[in-house]
Amino acid sequence: MKHMIAMLALAATPLAAQDFSEGSEARSWNLYAEVPAKFEAQVVDVLCDLTGDCPENCGDGTRQLGLLRTADDVMVLPLKNNQPAFTGAATDLLPYCGQTVTVDGLMIEDEDLNARNIYLVQTVTTADGTTAKANQWTKEWAKANPDAAGKGPWFRRDPRIKAIIAEEGYLGLGLETDAEFIADNF
Repeated sequence: MKHMIAMLALAATPLAAQDFSEGSEARSWNLYAEVPAKFEAQVVDVLCDLTGDCPENCGDGTRQLGLLRTADDVMVLPLKNNQPAFTGAATDLLPYCGQTVTVDGLMIEDEDLNARNIYLVQTVTTADGTTAKANQWTKEWAKANPDAAGKGPWFRRDPRIKAIIAEEGYLGLGLETDAEFIADNF
């Protein structure tokens, strides 16, 4: 009986501890707790999966996308793409909404920090073998913001960010607090 209970407990253990590094060609970012991970997953609208609120085409870029891993049905959160800026992966995954793809990238897992299934996607491969680098965010941003062209990082020119700063200040605590901070420190 004890052996049977032990076998059932083992069978019920989640597969999250699986090693998905085999075959990965992910480039290291030298991030704490990063592990190369390549796996097959369905691209899903996270809010749709959690609540049943499911607009067409995963919300057309207005929703956070997730990867429902085929091997163990675990929701993996792709929070970064392959670009040096910490831009999200939703732009790169949106063309694959509802499709099963193979992704290659870096998984962040750390029990002490309670970080699980956080993913930095570097490439997406479709069923027909077509592979695309996950590096479209700044290109799509530039198309959507042609009046913000210029030198320097995108976030210094982004009209949404500039509007928030104009209203709330750089610190987000109001323009008066910004003025006091600048006077005291610069």
